[in-house]
Amino acid sequence: MLDLLIRNGTVIDGTGSAAFVGNVAVNDGKITVTNENFPAKRVIDATGKYVVPGFIDAHSHGDGVLGTESGRLFKTPQGVTTEICGNCGGTRLAVYNNGDPIVEKADFGTFEKMLDYAEMKKKTANIRFYMGHGTLRRAVMGIEDRKATSAEMDKMKALLEEYMQCGCAGVTSGLGYVPGCFADTEELIELAKVSAKYGGFYASHMRNESYGVVDAVEETVKIAERSGARTFISHHKVLGRSNWGLHHKTLELIEKANARGIPVTCDQYPYTRNMTGANTVIPPAYLKLGSKILAEKLKDISFRKTVRDEVEDTYSPFGSFYLDAGGWDGILITSSPKEPLAVGKTVSEYAEVCGKEPWDAYFDLMITNGMAGMAVFDTMRKEDLFDIIKSPYCVVGSDGCNSSWQGMGHPRGSSAFTHAITFYVKENKILTLEEMIRKMTGFSADRLALKGKGYIKDGYDADIVIFDYDNLKDTADYVHPNRLTEGIEQVIVNGKVVYENMQLTGEYSGKVIRYGR
Repeated sequence: MLDLLIRNGTVIDGTGSAAFVGNVAVNDGKITVTNENFPAKRVIDATGKYVVPGFIDAHSHGDGVLGTESGRLFKTPQGVTTEICGNCGGTRLAVYNNGDPIVEKADFGTFEKMLDYAEMKKKTANIRFYMGHGTLRRAVMGIEDRKATSAEMDKMKALLEEYMQCGCAGVTSGLGYVPGCFADTEELIELAKVSAKYGGFYASHMRNESYGVVDAVEETVKIAERSGARTFISHHKVLGRSNWGLHHKTLELIEKANARGIPVTCDQYPYTRNMTGANTVIPPAYLKLGSKILAEKLKDISFRKTVRDEVEDTYSPFGSFYLDAGGWDGILITSSPKEPLAVGKTVSEYAEVCGKEPWDAYFDLMITNGMAGMAVFDTMRKEDLFDIIKSPYCVVGSDGCNSSWQGMGHPRGSSAFTHAITFYVKENKILTLEEMIRKMTGFSADRLALKGKGYIKDGYDADIVIFDYDNLKDTADYVHPNRLTEGIEQVIVNGKVVYENMQLTGEYSGKVIRYGR
């Protein structure tokens, strides 16, 4: 007797081929596609519903909330069954030693112990880890703005090699953040070579996603070519109105790289606003001072003027979220730990409420929050998104992990995958449903070397999503980012139903995927 039989569903198998009506049998966590009605412990009638492979989040930050209720409740209801974590240069899983958390350190012990710890967490999705270059660099040389010494490079490479042997999938960079922004290209090539030695990946939050995005893609392709690592360009986009259209050049670079046999993929989240720390308006040269020192210096009027003049008058090598968003009207505060009045308001709106000039309101907010807090930046246009998602080398990634029901994150954390369907397929008809599902499942699995996942095929892992296309709706927005998707009927992970009736079932069948094992 089967564990589960899904009857009469409209199957989209992840290959891009046309949908067909059939049955999907599940036994011992594996799939069989059949026309037979075998006896089963449970039968799901999927008549009129789509049955598709579980969605693969190619760029997740779920390591920061792994095993928490929020970590499960934001990703699972949008159909995510596998997350690829440790992105943007940071691996954030907290490992506990005698009750004390050790967070964002690469020297907490073996990577194997970290994976064992992750395995114990209650998960409704599978998870695979990268190691962040920024995490390695912090562990070896802190946040110093300088070239790594030979000894420091040897230490970072030795740590990464150890992690690769334990099941790490590769190394990621966050070149717009401290300390990743202080690394030169050669440092990244040397670390990516370690990953490539084990068939692993290099994934990059590039040095510039704004006016310098073409140069940034060229650097990423250079790292891919010289290291031999399979490479991902993280959350590919073009920020800033004056830069819109540059994606034509970046996509050409990606296509030419693949034509030369250099496997470069980009991932994308389907929104026109990006999200990051509110403090990233301030150039990295000042952020490297550290939160306490910088917050104190911002009390000085002359220092404020220096920072303001630099941000308003020039683009730094890393771009400018302030200029790209068109100023304070385009920057929405989404979390503010010590000043809740700011949440849900643009900096301009918050300044008006406070009776302050916007720059002073922003600086005061940074001081109050100790440089913490998040913001959403209105920086992109939908036409650019359309072209990027249509690239044959683009997959979907959320770049998200909403951490609490009370906090304000980005809707991508709770709805990226359902929004990709509603935005690109239902509303704008940019792709067919079969093409969209492929970019979230089979093609992602292929580019990420996820064995046994991404397809509704015989012998593949039973990671399955059943949804009602007509009623599929992502209700989350920038002001209400924590609303759950409607229309996802069931989510099945490794053969167990982990979500139905818009709630978790209590099954925790997600696994840690050790790369190369």
